[in-house]
Amino acid sequence: MKRKLASAIVIAGMMVSVAACGGNDGKDSKDAGPSSWKGQTLTVWTMDGSAPPQWSKDVQAAFEKKTGAKLKFEIQKWDGIQQKITTALSEDTPPDVLEVGNTQTPAYASTGGLADLGDLKQSIGADWTASVSKSSVYDGKQYAAPWYFANRVVIYNKKIWAKAGINSTPKTRDEFLKDLDTIGKKTDAEPIYLPGQNWYFLDGLIVGQGGDLVKKQGDKYVSNLADPKVAAAMEIYKKYAAYSKAPKDKDEATPQQATVFAKGKTGAFIGMGWEAATAIQANKSIEKDLGYFTIPGATADKPEGVFLGGSNLAVAQNSKKQSLAKEFLKIALSDQYEGELAKLSGVIPNKTSLEGNLKGN
Repeated sequence: MKRKLASAIVIAGMMVSVAACGGNDGKDSKDAGPSSWKGQTLTVWTMDGSAPPQWSKDVQAAFEKKTGAKLKFEIQKWDGIQQKITTALSEDTPPDVLEVGNTQTPAYASTGGLADLGDLKQSIGADWTASVSKSSVYDGKQYAAPWYFANRVVIYNKKIWAKAGINSTPKTRDEFLKDLDTIGKKTDAEPIYLPGQNWYFLDGLIVGQGGDLVKKQGDKYVSNLADPKVAAAMEIYKKYAAYSKAPKDKDEATPQQATVFAKGKTGAFIGMGWEAATAIQANKSIEKDLGYFTIPGATADKPEGVFLGGSNLAVAQNSKKQSLAKEFLKIALSDQYEGELAKLSGVIPNKTSLEGNLKGN
């Protein structure tokens, strides 16, 4: 993953120390080991839509059987999550394990909020995909474990497209825009849900134009928004946004675009494959109408650029159950359950050897 959005945007906005606990070396926050696990409860924060219910159920059963401890998953909403995690990591009783975006991991690590997982990397991470594992490293140390990654696709409502008389998916950007125009003219549906601040989609368009949001200047990353390639991508974004009624001052998570789509009045949206599950959870009846296709590029032989993102799993530095938390990671990230996650969600696992689980998804 060669995305630089992490350094340019996230870290700049999050360099608030999570710790008056910064001097804590972590020794007093570790539990005594396996002998102390029984009867404890490990709290794990995962984001809304990330962990399929069946996966969570299976991992919980395996964890509780092996350790004698209880496992408590707490599902978090995306809106405001960066500040919520920053605050939680500064407290004496944070969640023990947290899902953190791979673009956000360096910021949390730089402020002392995450535990060093170098020993975990040595025991189970030898074959983690190098580019994915890199997002878990800060200042030469492993502060998280790669969980999954994915890119964005077009998720569309086949019923609405059929009503507009569209019988095939577009292969080029112009065909896609033409289809959106047709939906707008022949149905009462919103052709596409695209808020004004979907940076992930914009970044993909910029990549498609051969540019980037940031550039390296010396040993720092600086804005590259003055690049004509960025301007060209913004013009493409405006063409898509013209077919949307979404707020111009909001992003794709405010409100969650999948829940808007779930109402059955939107032709398409651009999101992660697992967001379809969020839509189905909000409205089971929409499942039969869901379809997917690659975001088309300027020509049929080259799809649009995409932002490749994902999530890591980290242990809070202030957790008093660090050995138990690492045991959870060993189970959750094992080939069995990492493979199950890929199979159920369609996300790309943290090892290339497990990508066979994506077959048919």
